[in-house]
Amino acid sequence: MNLSDLKPKVSKKLPTRKGRGEGSGNGKTAGRGHKGQKSRSGGGVRLGFEGGQMPLYRRVPKRGFNNIFGKTYTEVKLSDLEKFDKGTVVNAELLKDKGIIKKINDGIVILGTGEITKSLTVQAARVTKSAREKIEAAGGKVEVV
Repeated sequence: MNLSDLKPKVSKKLPTRKGRGEGSGNGKTAGRGHKGQKSRSGGGVRLGFEGGQMPLYRRVPKRGFNNIFGKTYTEVKLSDLEKFDKGTVVNAELLKDKGIIKKINDGIVILGTGEITKSLTVQAARVTKSAREKIEAAGGKVEVV
């Protein structure tokens, strides 16, 4: 006998059936008690309900400011563009196809992190000052889309 041969004991006790006579110990009211909202079929309260008291999700203060007109840009490092061949036009769709970014959001922003040696044409919604200088120093072009 090995440890791997051991199996849990199979329970022979059947589950209790509610509302099947007084002798079962769970007859008549089926463990729900007498009267009240939770004793009725379909009774009960919704999630987060606290009996009419102001619920927690409404009591807790909401902090901060959420600008509904704000734009979310997907950030791309300059070192990530080193994967492309010389003369390639790099845009958001190409970056997504290659798996460098997952979502385009409201456009992409090229950050100046890392170095670039190839001349590329970069099309982006925003380009940082240092990234623009490095791309142009490598002989590339920057187009703001």
